[in-house]
Amino acid sequence: MTWTQWLIFFLIIQLIHGLGTWKLYIKAGRQAWEAFIPVYNGIVLMKIINRPWWWIILLFLPIVNLIMFPVVWVETARSFGKNSTLDTVLAVVSLGFYNYYLNYVTDVNYVENRSLLPNTSGGDWLSSILFAIVAATIVHTYFMQPFTIPSSSLEKSLLVGDFLFVSKFHYGARVPMTTVGAPMVHDTIPGLNKKSYLFNDHFEERKTSWKNKLQLPYLRLPGFEKIDRNEIVVFNQPADTLRNMDVFTPDRNYYKPIDKKTNLVKRCVGVAGDSLEVRNGYVYINGKKNELPDRAHLQFSYRIDTKTGPFNQQQLSKRYDITDRPQYNQNASVSYFPAISNKALARFKNHPNVSKVTPLKNVKGERDPSVFPHNPDYKWNTDFFGPIYIPEEGKTIDINLEVLPLYKRVITEYEGNTLQVKGNQILINGEVANTYTFKQNYYWMMGDNRHNSIDARRWGFVPFNHVIGKPVFIWMSWDGIKNPRLERFFTTVSGKGKATSFFIPFLVLLFGWIGFNKWKKRKKESK
Repeated sequence: MTWTQWLIFFLIIQLIHGLGTWKLYIKAGRQAWEAFIPVYNGIVLMKIINRPWWWIILLFLPIVNLIMFPVVWVETARSFGKNSTLDTVLAVVSLGFYNYYLNYVTDVNYVENRSLLPNTSGGDWLSSILFAIVAATIVHTYFMQPFTIPSSSLEKSLLVGDFLFVSKFHYGARVPMTTVGAPMVHDTIPGLNKKSYLFNDHFEERKTSWKNKLQLPYLRLPGFEKIDRNEIVVFNQPADTLRNMDVFTPDRNYYKPIDKKTNLVKRCVGVAGDSLEVRNGYVYINGKKNELPDRAHLQFSYRIDTKTGPFNQQQLSKRYDITDRPQYNQNASVSYFPAISNKALARFKNHPNVSKVTPLKNVKGERDPSVFPHNPDYKWNTDFFGPIYIPEEGKTIDINLEVLPLYKRVITEYEGNTLQVKGNQILINGEVANTYTFKQNYYWMMGDNRHNSIDARRWGFVPFNHVIGKPVFIWMSWDGIKNPRLERFFTTVSGKGKATSFFIPFLVLLFGWIGFNKWKKRKKESK
């Protein structure tokens, strides 16, 4: 839905509310017209049901409002003496239309000073659970989201098993676009193998489906920081076409809302306006070799010829910091390592079992069909790629058949234009076009593990409307199920030098706070 369509929908809802409650407003000592004025009617209703005015804000927050609307329906009924379990069920099941029954059929009286405390322990428990979910959803959506590292594409900076806090407010929190869904659940409801949101994913029907009409247009709250080059960023994969997060089965006739695409974490090696090229696996920005932060370590694949057989995996991990397991040929005289950093390789090549080290890299000019832009005219691969211009909002480029494969997806899928090619002519929105002006910023996201990372080299640019946030803190880290990495608990993601754990200071402050509160309580009781 467009913003205009949402405005019309909003006004219709206000009219429905007014028609169903105006008599109740009068019985509560208010004026009938107050039930029809958008937003103001909500503030007045909060006074009628003896709830704080800021509840009206919660009614406008996507996902949160799915919890708050039933609460308000029930509270309205109770404000007019309808406190039974049946009244509560009818208020919820009727989607609030129970108010029409109270408004026109019954002769109810307003209970001005009713008790706001639940009548039973079960009701108290339910109330606490609901508002805990509301609070957690607000924090999760607009401030800080927990995230787990699932792959080794940023190995050495972020490890598999790291648990992160991702800041939503650094770049500006993105307002949820999917308005009907389960709180704090991304794509699939765990254990049920069902989508967590309401959306028609079928290609042929999705443009006309009423489910898709409930999607909000893209909107982002103001942030205080721009994405800098070489920052680690969490984002929705632009080319995600997976039907299920748990089963990797791509389907090009399947589409997801932006905010429900798969979450990924990569390093932003190129920002809007940059010219990027990959030479022999190394990134060059505007003609200069990209210098990564000192905590980042590039890793490449190698073939290792051995003298006496396979390596000891525990020794590889502890002594040489090589965590990815090698693959061996049948007689174990040759091993293939998917990821070794330059620092680790400098030590490992002197291992007594190593006879020869051979980098496993692609040849320049040898085309990899899985590499962006998936066009035979571009003979690029993961080690030799580009040069390519990263689009910047407001900048105009010449558009022709030669560069069209690079920006076709940007023009159509990301920026919502129609595109046709007739002979040598390119038509955008039905008009012949020789230039194109970009509507938003784009970024180039790559993994430090250059040969074991599915990244922008496979699917191209990341639009800013796909950006989720900035990882800022590792609060827990596990190597497998039984091995905690205590040295990574409570460490920062970015910064210079080796990361310092604040876990012990945190525990000291936590137990100190608990002890202080107990002492304060005893002192109060003694008085």
